[in-house]
Amino acid sequence: MPQRKQLSIKSINLSQRDAEDSLLFFVQDPYQDTEWNDALRKAGILPPKEDPRKDEPEPEPVSLTLTKDGTKDFATMSLDELDDFEDDDPEIFEEYKRRRIAEMKEAASMRKFGDVTEISGVDFVQEVNKAGEGIWVVLHLYKQGIPLCALINRHLTGLAYKFPHVKFLKSIATTCVPNFPDSSLPAIFLYYEGDLRRQLVGALEFGGMNLSQDGLEWMLAQEKVLQTSLTEDPRVSGNRTNISTVRGRARQEDSDSD
Repeated sequence: MPQRKQLSIKSINLSQRDAEDSLLFFVQDPYQDTEWNDALRKAGILPPKEDPRKDEPEPEPVSLTLTKDGTKDFATMSLDELDDFEDDDPEIFEEYKRRRIAEMKEAASMRKFGDVTEISGVDFVQEVNKAGEGIWVVLHLYKQGIPLCALINRHLTGLAYKFPHVKFLKSIATTCVPNFPDSSLPAIFLYYEGDLRRQLVGALEFGGMNLSQDGLEWMLAQEKVLQTSLTEDPRVSGNRTNISTVRGRARQEDSDSD
């Protein structure tokens, strides 16, 4: 059997430049461990064998987050962790997925409002008393031409957008309650599941025109109507003097009228 001739670049009758141009055409993978690539490396056409892919960082092992009792905490897992766990324990993963879908459906089914709706007396029972289970209703009775009423309506618009799960309503006072006194305006009534829980009546209750949207948000949060991220009462931090002044003026007016 004839001996196989060892492949050598010297057996190729080409110049160094021609050899490089011609031979590299046939190279499929310069980092592949083949006899042909070894010959090209010895001739200096291919660089020394060094796979740049070795510098790529290896993927970090997926570590599942554990709760205090040592169980896997799905709620804090990343997508990669969830995908990895799906392969390890598909039954538990499917149970978690079903639970998450149920939670999403429940959240989607929650009533969303997002604005302030104008109502009249004929709408009261349907919009307030029959608002529904778990629903807070904020009803503002106002009168056009009273600056504080207009200010509160603007604040309620911002709060309705910020807290769409709360039902915000407004109504001209006398259309809901005949002969409602102007001296008791503005007035806000808070209902939960159709039952009256609290009423805020008169300018003194709101601190006058110094009331900010944050201040009104704080007031509603104290009545459990909504959950606020505010950590302190904005009315106290910036407007205690102004609130006291409004109350002082009201007392002076009462004494003058006597």
